[in-house]
Amino acid sequence: MKIAVIFPGIGYHTDKPLLYYGKKLARNFGYELREVPYKKFKSGIKGDAAKMREAFDSALAQAEEMLADVKWKKAEEIVFISKSIGTVVAAAYAARHKLTVRHVYYTPLAETFSLAAEGNGIAFHGTADPWATDEDVEDGCRRKRIPLVVIPDANHSLETGDVATDLENLQKVMAETERWLRETSGK
Repeated sequence: MKIAVIFPGIGYHTDKPLLYYGKKLARNFGYELREVPYKKFKSGIKGDAAKMREAFDSALAQAEEMLADVKWKKAEEIVFISKSIGTVVAAAYAARHKLTVRHVYYTPLAETFSLAAEGNGIAFHGTADPWATDEDVEDGCRRKRIPLVVIPDANHSLETGDVATDLENLQKVMAETERWLRETSGK
């Protein structure tokens, strides 16, 4: 059994492009999908450390509840595909349960790297992301030996505002995700 768990962001649900196509790739690789659709976040989280911590605690508690029935020890492979605050939740969940997980981190936050295991993932970051600085993400990836794909001028959704550019970037992100999943499968 192979399991892929999808950890969304606060406003970035699992049917938005990065997670929608990430799910399709995981399904194509034979993973059983589980989604963690969080609910009930306060507004005004960005820039407010207390609200961010509260959102993280709530999301992690919800993940614990929604994944309580998963038989992790029966899984041959586990992949967590996450976005934004979901990258922090995914890293924390894996650490808390001592799981060997491969991670796809779409737009990780600086906090992700304090919990991420070394060398077990790939990260994607836009240079115009207002939620995480280039320096924080580059430093975190370097420290944790996580390959980083940088999308120039892209925001926290890895979008630039130009549809043609966004579609090209999405194709690049999914090609890199697919390549990474293929190369790390069975490890």
